[in-house]
Amino acid sequence: MNKQWTEFTDNIKSLYGKDFVALHEPTFNEKEINYVTDCVQTGWVSSVGSYVTKFEEDLARFVGVKRAVAVVNGTAALHIALQIVGVEANDEVLIPSLTFIATANAVSYLQAIPHFVDVNEETLGVSPFKLAQYLEEITELRNDELYNKQTNRRIKALVPMHAFGHPCMLDELVALCDKYKLVLVEDAAESLGSYYKGKHTGTFGKVSAMSFNGNKIITTGGGGVILTDDETLADYAKHLTTTAKVPHQWEFVHDEIGYNYRMPNINAALGCAQLEKLPQFIEQKRYLTQFYERLVENIEGVQLFKEPIDTKSNYWLQVLLLDKQYNRDEILGFLNEQGVMSRPIWAPLHELDMYKGCPRMDLYVTEQLKQYVINIPSTPTNEV
Repeated sequence: MNKQWTEFTDNIKSLYGKDFVALHEPTFNEKEINYVTDCVQTGWVSSVGSYVTKFEEDLARFVGVKRAVAVVNGTAALHIALQIVGVEANDEVLIPSLTFIATANAVSYLQAIPHFVDVNEETLGVSPFKLAQYLEEITELRNDELYNKQTNRRIKALVPMHAFGHPCMLDELVALCDKYKLVLVEDAAESLGSYYKGKHTGTFGKVSAMSFNGNKIITTGGGGVILTDDETLADYAKHLTTTAKVPHQWEFVHDEIGYNYRMPNINAALGCAQLEKLPQFIEQKRYLTQFYERLVENIEGVQLFKEPIDTKSNYWLQVLLLDKQYNRDEILGFLNEQGVMSRPIWAPLHELDMYKGCPRMDLYVTEQLKQYVINIPSTPTNEV
């Protein structure tokens, strides 16, 4: 590998002061220790406790929605989000093929069918223009519901995902959903702290889902949340995720099949401390973006992906776009051998064995992006 790439890895290791730099690590200090210790000392460590309530209320206030329902992970959040908006068995749900597998899995949990759509290079998210043309060709409205003319199945929802924290073209997607009677469910797993035209992601759909896995911009260890302005849907989400237990002083009565999905109090305690530091994390990530901008200026055929127009991104994971002169796997091999953990973009879901038979549009952009998009270390740092 040439001198430019060697200098690139040396500068990253120098920035973090480590011989091995992980892709994204959590950042903790005494605040997290104090909150979790308080939780342990009081004995309220499971799915009921003051930290769960505080986390839900603080998060809803930060994002700008009426309700937040905390759950065990982002996949569970998306599963319930789809269920409460009426996705049923044999429905089709439009999702990008370029997303983490949880998006498709959540659809499958409901025995619904992922229907893969393409993304655009400007946002790495669902292309509203390409999707509009596709829906015009293969769908029809029947009694105010959208049907796939090729499969004769109902298409119930669209789930755009804000890849690496960069918001999709939400105005156009909202308009598309209005025209075709689709429910918009945002997969905002990666975009806490990201804004589209001044409005936080996760507030454009009827419901949305976020993740607080250990590698996210804030973490609860494992966790997720369902966000909505609809009080009725929020109450239903909370009921379903609490095993559908009917409130009673002592009886155990459950009125439908529910899920043991509620976030434990000890995880929420961690989240409360992390959420207080979120503005600092975002600022540090934007400084990190400037650092990488300076580095890639010295490497021919490499660009740093920048936030799309009309957006403010949390820059959760930094993205490099490689010119076609490069072999992606050779670059990844070199970076990881040098101690700079890097990874490719996800394998497109339509290429995985369990999803190969699902309906899909032409996915040319997705298939191109997989060849030249990589992620590089993105942990917030004060040292930039």
